[in-house]
Amino acid sequence: MTEPMTDTGVAFESPDAVERALSGTGYLPDPALATAVFLAARLQRPLLLEGEAGVGKTSLAEALAQIKGSTLIRLQCYEGIDASQALYDWDFPRQVLHLRAVQALRTDTDTTPEEVAAVEDELYSERFLLARPVLAALRTPDAVLLIDEIDRADDEFEAFLLEVLADYAVTIPELGRVVAQQPPMVVITSNRTREVHDALKRRCLYHWLEHPTLVREVQILRRRLPGIDEQLAADVAGASARLRGAALLKPPGVAESLDWARALTAIGVTRLDERSGLATIGAALKYREDIEVVRASGALLTGSA
Repeated sequence: MTEPMTDTGVAFESPDAVERALSGTGYLPDPALATAVFLAARLQRPLLLEGEAGVGKTSLAEALAQIKGSTLIRLQCYEGIDASQALYDWDFPRQVLHLRAVQALRTDTDTTPEEVAAVEDELYSERFLLARPVLAALRTPDAVLLIDEIDRADDEFEAFLLEVLADYAVTIPELGRVVAQQPPMVVITSNRTREVHDALKRRCLYHWLEHPTLVREVQILRRRLPGIDEQLAADVAGASARLRGAALLKPPGVAESLDWARALTAIGVTRLDERSGLATIGAALKYREDIEVVRASGALLTGSA
């Protein structure tokens, strides 16, 4: 296994420094999350984030790339994804065009075996290599690799990731072994639609991301939406908290709270009431059944008895 490299940037010198740096991007972490990020950077370990959709897992990776001034490389997982979608592939159409061009230039029939071998070697050279997210991250200095929604992938793909993240290296048979000179910072997210295997969890630092407290959500809304009315931010955060406790199919996350606040601000509202809430509730809730629950109880929006 390769020796891990530590991040020496000022932003990662302590958990408090991480918290300040993330806050500077508009992402407001709690101390526990800031500590998890600090340790992931210092120990060069992947950070596995689990939690409900909308709690800020993906946004954290985006904020980390902003702090580092580096590239965010995203691998979106889905059912059936395999190593070729994550690692690399060969540009088949360009390979075919190359062969045709070579054939057009060589009109003689006295082609030697050496010349044939040379053409074959050209087909599997860097010029025809398509680097997918994992390989791109290994080859990009100081990258942040986001492996999003790993719970959507299958067991075989998890096993592949485990092997790659163990050494931060992959082998391309035609080109040889590719080892990251500076391992990327890896953030893996899961909405826990299924359990991630223990083998992958052991390779990672783990953090469960909760919905923010009421006070922190107000702070997030005011930080991300500088022009929002202070009372409206408090109203939206309070309503979102009540909706999360209402056993809905899909309660609103922070992203939905932000969209809802933007919608209310766009129609000139400074206080959330039942009328404005119902008019804009589609920014926060995405299921008809959930909207019907809210329509039946306006108190979920206003907190009134």
